[in-house]
Amino acid sequence: MKTVTINTLNALKEKGEKFPVITAYDASFSRLIEQAGIEVILVGDSLGNVIQGHDSTVPVTMDDMIYHIQSVCRGNRQSLVIADMPFMAYATEVQAMENAALLMQAGANMVKLEGGAWLEETVLMLTERGIPTCGHLGLTPQSVNKLGGYRVQGRDDEAAMQMIRDAHLLEDAGIDILVLECVPSALAKQITEELHIPVIGIGAGPDTNAQVLVIYDMLGLSPRLPAFAKNFLAESGDVGSALKTYADEVRSGAFPKPEHGFT
Repeated sequence: MKTVTINTLNALKEKGEKFPVITAYDASFSRLIEQAGIEVILVGDSLGNVIQGHDSTVPVTMDDMIYHIQSVCRGNRQSLVIADMPFMAYATEVQAMENAALLMQAGANMVKLEGGAWLEETVLMLTERGIPTCGHLGLTPQSVNKLGGYRVQGRDDEAAMQMIRDAHLLEDAGIDILVLECVPSALAKQITEELHIPVIGIGAGPDTNAQVLVIYDMLGLSPRLPAFAKNFLAESGDVGSALKTYADEVRSGAFPKPEHGFT
């Protein structure tokens, strides 16, 4: 696999070729991900749940993110690395600029922010200063307390239309990629078809340009497997083979199946 860039992912979307994404947090898994030819690693603030044992991503700090980004980048030189900006790290434009710079200096190729229209000016500012950004709509885990739990988003017409408007606004502001989490499959399909940028889905059905799973979920290591996930280790026998199987199934469209999405 050649070094993956934003242009690589845009070309895959243009050709209609799907690509796999894995959320990981350390050098050992990162090295195996590179060997499996997986294009993108997301260093997620989900480390608060799966690494630190918290009930949410809210306690994760900038120091935590920097540590894990550096670890991932030591194990992988070819995959594109997206870094989550943690809770309240981008509440103002000044915070966003300072913290995005720290994540990029730690080795990230792009930063990810959760939210819709309120992020327009922040995304414009980061884009103007050469910092690639990834948007995140649908279930936004940093807002779990406001959302009232981990629930599918965009099921009613008003919420769906707002998500579509937010997706277009963020694209116009300059995001390079969009993540859709836990949204109805039909809505994710519509947004994917309307946007020019790649769309990554998790619990968003089979029609997004890419799929992402947390590595602990796709290896069956999590105490409770999310409904949208699949244990690839159970049928592959070892971690390297599981990652390759996951990548192959995403690219072929074999994963996710309808039961891994929502109506």
